[in-house]
Amino acid sequence: MPRRGGTNESMTPQEMKQLAELLQNVPGIRSIDLKDVKGLAQLLRDSPEIGSIEVKGWFGTGVVITRTSAAGPTAPAAATIPLPAAFAAPVEAEPRESRPAPALKEIKSPMVGTFYKAPEPGAAPYVKVGSRITSGQTVCIIEAMKIMNEIEAEITGVVREVLADDAQPVEFGQVLYRVDPNG
Repeated sequence: MPRRGGTNESMTPQEMKQLAELLQNVPGIRSIDLKDVKGLAQLLRDSPEIGSIEVKGWFGTGVVITRTSAAGPTAPAAATIPLPAAFAAPVEAEPRESRPAPALKEIKSPMVGTFYKAPEPGAAPYVKVGSRITSGQTVCIIEAMKIMNEIEAEITGVVREVLADDAQPVEFGQVLYRVDPNG
């Protein structure tokens, strides 16, 4: 599978170093120290181009800090910082907001990353509006920390809406597709 993505140079080297130092001290096995969370929150406040920070440790430990003010970044900002293998800290823009249509089930992003609708550039998309999908079927790829993660449907039905744009950042929990389970 091809490698896609890159870094956005909007974070200064000082900010990247500060974030990397904070993340290296976050314990991944036991818990996340409150002072580290406060430090990450302060970094988010001091860097308006950052929409959110997600830190994942071993055995499912982690924290997500998201900007909640309306004055978020004007352009998508993404930075990938070299960290120990146990941590991931992608930084993304604010998620697209929309309301679910009644009776439609949502397929949401399980992580922060870059959304790809096809397995490689120029290939047909995994699914599009009107496609019939089955549980376990790959519907897209989300790249996080240079790793391509195939996202599988957890429901069977017909895709009624595609809400993410190809090669664009997505947030954890952002709705990617709406599916009619009765279709």
